[in-house]
Amino acid sequence: LDLRPASFVLRAAGAIIDFIATALVGIGLVALVGSTPIGAAIDPAAQQALTIMLLVTLTIIVPTVIETVTHGRSLGKLAVGARIVRDDGGSIGLRHAFIRALSGFLEIFSTLGGLAALVALLNSRSKRLGDLMAGTYSQNERVAQIVDPVFVVPAGLEHWARTADVARLPDRLSRRIAQFLGGASGMLPPARARLGTELAAEASAFVSPLPAAHPEELLIA
Repeated sequence: LDLRPASFVLRAAGAIIDFIATALVGIGLVALVGSTPIGAAIDPAAQQALTIMLLVTLTIIVPTVIETVTHGRSLGKLAVGARIVRDDGGSIGLRHAFIRALSGFLEIFSTLGGLAALVALLNSRSKRLGDLMAGTYSQNERVAQIVDPVFVVPAGLEHWARTADVARLPDRLSRRIAQFLGGASGMLPPARARLGTELAAEASAFVSPLPAAHPEELLIA
């Protein structure tokens, strides 16, 4: 699979977005309840119980449900292009999401991300403690799309291409030519010219008649 773990910076950015979103929702709910007559009539003991219930809901229950339903995504992860997956690359389940959310209360909310950052810096996949316990990691899904180059017969060689006799090239030579043409645009001009000339010289033994063309154009044709 052409996939890679999300870097520490991406994970931190996603965690910060989730933390801010959770804090804003919590503050909004507290302000909403406090502004109603029911909120003003609640005694201190009930307010404390509601606060604990709200904290547990926002930091454990909601993240667990979101990651389970979305198969490892959250608002922050969507923003940075990451997704939580199992160590074997499969989608996470309720158990994985619950373990991560439960440990996240300690790692992210209780220590403001300090413990999660410390653990993530000590392993190659930037796993936090919850990932180590659940057997998961954050996968970066925004990888560059590989576009195969499309070649056409260069101008001036169309007539030659209709009548040319090209024998079967050796597999090793065919692979070298394909690799050269696929990466020629990223090579330095001297190296590109030298390698193109060498490959054209090797391929010329399998071509008849040999056209008077630039070595790289011959290989493309």
